[in-house]
Amino acid sequence: MKSGREGKRLFSRREVVGTVWGVSLVALFGQFSGALFEYLKPRIPAGGFGSKVTAGLAKEFKPGTVSYVQSGRFYISCLPDGGLLALWQRCTHLGCTVPWVKAKKLFMCPCHSSVFNPEGVVVSGPAPRPLDLFPIQIIGGEVIVDTSQPISRDKFDISQVTRV
Repeated sequence: MKSGREGKRLFSRREVVGTVWGVSLVALFGQFSGALFEYLKPRIPAGGFGSKVTAGLAKEFKPGTVSYVQSGRFYISCLPDGGLLALWQRCTHLGCTVPWVKAKKLFMCPCHSSVFNPEGVVVSGPAPRPLDLFPIQIIGGEVIVDTSQPISRDKFDISQVTRV
């Protein structure tokens, strides 16, 4: 670098071009990193699977019934005593979607014939454990299910039931 008073350049062309290239590369890398981060960030829609889902009013679930909540991919099983379980529709054997068969009052996996009762407990088949649960909260009379945190279980326990 030379003094400007002597009539010579302060910076050489090579220094200016090198600095401009360096700043441009840093800016380009920053933009790329920001775009990549936004692309890879999980998109969880509010009220859909992976977030808290409102299943309905607690009084809508009648004892002894099972109701499917499509937006959350789970069933609300209202036990005969009125307690609620939020059962994930995913089979614990290989992850197939398990439908509720109303006529038989059982969950029956179409893939490998695992059968689960309304509490999600394995009745027969290759499934190694009961259906997973989601935590339930009753807020202002509404049943709110947190589908971001499935609960794996080895057996049914009365403490898993949410009371209205």
